[in-house]
Amino acid sequence: MKILVIGSGGREHALAWKLAQSEQVEAVLVAPGNAGTQLDEGTQNVDVAADDLDGLVSLAREREIDLTVVGPEAPLAAGVVDRFMQAGLKCFGPSADAARLESSKAFAKDFLSRHEIPTAAWIVVDNVDDGLEFARGRSLPLVLKADGLAAGKGVVVAEDERTVKKTLEDMLSGNAFGEAGHRVVIEQFLVGEEASFIALVDGETVLPLATSQDHKQRDEGDKGPNTGGMGAISPAPVVSDDLQDRIIDDIIRPTACGMVSDGHPFTGFLYAGLMITRTGARVLEFNVRLGDPETQPILVRLKSDLAEALMKTLHGKLDEVELEWDPRPAIGVVMAAGGYPDTYRKGDRITGLNLEWPDEIKVFHAGTRLENGNVLTDGGRVLCVTSLGDTLAQAKGEVYRWLPQIGFRDDYYRTDIGHHALARAGN
Repeated sequence: MKILVIGSGGREHALAWKLAQSEQVEAVLVAPGNAGTQLDEGTQNVDVAADDLDGLVSLAREREIDLTVVGPEAPLAAGVVDRFMQAGLKCFGPSADAARLESSKAFAKDFLSRHEIPTAAWIVVDNVDDGLEFARGRSLPLVLKADGLAAGKGVVVAEDERTVKKTLEDMLSGNAFGEAGHRVVIEQFLVGEEASFIALVDGETVLPLATSQDHKQRDEGDKGPNTGGMGAISPAPVVSDDLQDRIIDDIIRPTACGMVSDGHPFTGFLYAGLMITRTGARVLEFNVRLGDPETQPILVRLKSDLAEALMKTLHGKLDEVELEWDPRPAIGVVMAAGGYPDTYRKGDRITGLNLEWPDEIKVFHAGTRLENGNVLTDGGRVLCVTSLGDTLAQAKGEVYRWLPQIGFRDDYYRTDIGHHALARAGN
């Protein structure tokens, strides 16, 4: 079987790496990929952009691709799965209609309300006055979200009315997030601990992956601006076995069934970003693909054949899939370019990648490129260094022992990834 992975980030490197391990897979192509997917054995890059739908369809035809797996959200929202299906090609992910769960936060909030799936109180506004009127009737802080896709960064927590007003002005004018911010969702600020819950979905059939927990803020102690994610752990101890059952029954399955009843059946990875409050789990957001950087620690724990699982899902046989997980916890720490998520440098040489890494450590590339035999920085989130350990504390110790041996100019990473889980365990 030949597989095409669409995208160029850390999630796509992890997907390609895992898919290439299948005995059923003879080749994994990545479009456009990064230095990691170019250097790994069993994977190769193809110079086709992730948003070039015509080029991707042509590539899949010419190279006789058996399965295409979509990594990032933008091509899903643009209808890449629809285009592949029209061409008679297998493509793993939701249709553009189903992808609105992520591409429009207003659509998602309306869906949650109609199907009585727990979430925060909310309103959608397209002007500053309506937003301020809603804010005056609510306790602060409030959460403001750009309606459209903003690469995981279109969220502002406003501590006072002045910040609400400025954020609304910036978003609605297009200054902050362009087209994505022309409508803004304002919602109640929920208190609790965040967790990521991802499931394979085929219509009304759902199969959860291992739980995980992302760390969105750039700086130590969950401070600073929102990013695409500075690190993640799997599993997330905040999600107990009992709570996992309730999340499936109250959130994941009702979402899958609701999409079917609304005429937009969902196939692919459904990601629910959750806030675990004292009264249960509440949906903060949906993604319609694997998370980044959650994918990296999740997939290093997956012992089953991912390619087989995805093909069975596409063939309507998800109920036949059983996933086996390494019981050891995993952690992934993102090395970012200094200044991320704002202005940052590109083109700096990365050193230390050729070390003899232990089996428990895997370095996934994200914003990298290969030039004249050197690996250079090429994005805000550059690498994700992952580690397995008998305990989370051990995994964290290993990853932070090896991580400083990699370097590039102005590199930056948090040193407290996993702090919620470790505090819960008394470490």
